[in-house]
Amino acid sequence: MTFKTQRSGSIGDGGFTLFELLVTVAILGILATIGTMAYTGYVETTKISNARHQIISMSIVINDFYENHKQFPNSLADVGMNNLKDPWGNPYHYLNIATANIGQVRKDHNLVPLNTDYDLYSSGQDGQSVAPLTAKASRDDIVRANNGSFVGMASDY
Repeated sequence: MTFKTQRSGSIGDGGFTLFELLVTVAILGILATIGTMAYTGYVETTKISNARHQIISMSIVINDFYENHKQFPNSLADVGMNNLKDPWGNPYHYLNIATANIGQVRKDHNLVPLNTDYDLYSSGQDGQSVAPLTAKASRDDIVRANNGSFVGMASDY
């Protein structure tokens, strides 16, 4: 009686090849990168939206102060909002135009002041800002312009 041993298959039938594993890891890396970029974009869009809504809410309080006192507050502390931070952790900027130096007033691309009553803005993600919106440091700012009829990214104004 002769016993024969049978092999269950050829070499490599029991697992994945190195090439298959590398392709799988590459595909997973690409998908993770795309997902991370999409999530980061979503988070940034949400922060911009939150800053816009906070500026609108702050404007309502400042305008109420004006109605009650017939003048705009000198600072955000006058209306109890001096500790309020934007979504990036930076303080909001407020400037009463009636009492400000003309060089401090925010200006558009034609160097015309954005507002005639007061400036209120967030310095955006980079935390930096200068008076003209055309400057690189100001492009990501969330600004109030046209006396409140526009609130949004400086780059969109």
